[in-house]
Amino acid sequence: MDRSFTTTFAVDQTPEQAFAAINNPREWWSQEIEGTTDRVGEAFDYHYSDVHRCKIEVTELVPGKKVAWHVLDNFFSFTEDTTEWKDTDIVFDIASKGGRTEVRFTHIGLVPEYECYEACHEGWSTYINSSLRDLIATGKGQPNVGEPMTDNERELTA
Repeated sequence: MDRSFTTTFAVDQTPEQAFAAINNPREWWSQEIEGTTDRVGEAFDYHYSDVHRCKIEVTELVPGKKVAWHVLDNFFSFTEDTTEWKDTDIVFDIASKGGRTEVRFTHIGLVPEYECYEACHEGWSTYINSSLRDLIATGKGQPNVGEPMTDNERELTA
């Protein structure tokens, strides 16, 4: 059984609208993203304060159906193994279900045994289930703009 972190939500917008929003992580995850986020083979850099930074490659784009990223490198300031996300995959599966669009997010390899799991679970839950969902549903997400968004982020930057 795969124990990787996963979460799902549904919206009334089209799969194509969900796909477009996912490919714009500066509007739902963080404005501290540099690089191309919507072209296979391209990589982008994410960082949050001095707490977390990573390099992510876009590995798959299937319009209206799927977005996949691979974590090429990672640094956490708060874990013994600072590279915990390295070589994990982040996948967004998009499907029409019952007249709605379902987005299933899975961070393959992010498992409860990871020291970062609690903070990452809280972070992804916030950014996916609130910010990304809102960006798709209303056109406005709540990306991180350099200020802590979750309790763990507040704790780690205090």
